[in-house]
Amino acid sequence: MAQTYSIEFKEEACERVQSGVPVAQVARELGVNVNTLYTWMSRFKEHPADPFVGSGNLHQEDAELRALKKRIKDLEEENEFLKKSKRLLCQEPERTAFLYKACKL
Repeated sequence: MAQTYSIEFKEEACERVQSGVPVAQVARELGVNVNTLYTWMSRFKEHPADPFVGSGNLHQEDAELRALKKRIKDLEEENEFLKKSKRLLCQEPERTAFLYKACKL
């Protein structure tokens, strides 16, 4: 089972590395894998104000980006549906005479 570390523990480890202590030494002293410490360091550098948001959570920018991508996908699907609907309605204008004017738009 993977061990979980507190946010304070991770931040302290990152601050020690930033103060000049070698990564390998900090990892050995704290009993963590060197690669784990490098991952923490990259997150710490990327988001210095809030580097470790927790399991299942996203940074504000990442959450906004995900929501915008979902919105774009939904709009593209809706647009595709409307295009197909228009094609179907316009194929037989005598059956859909009341909708035929919409096909001319």
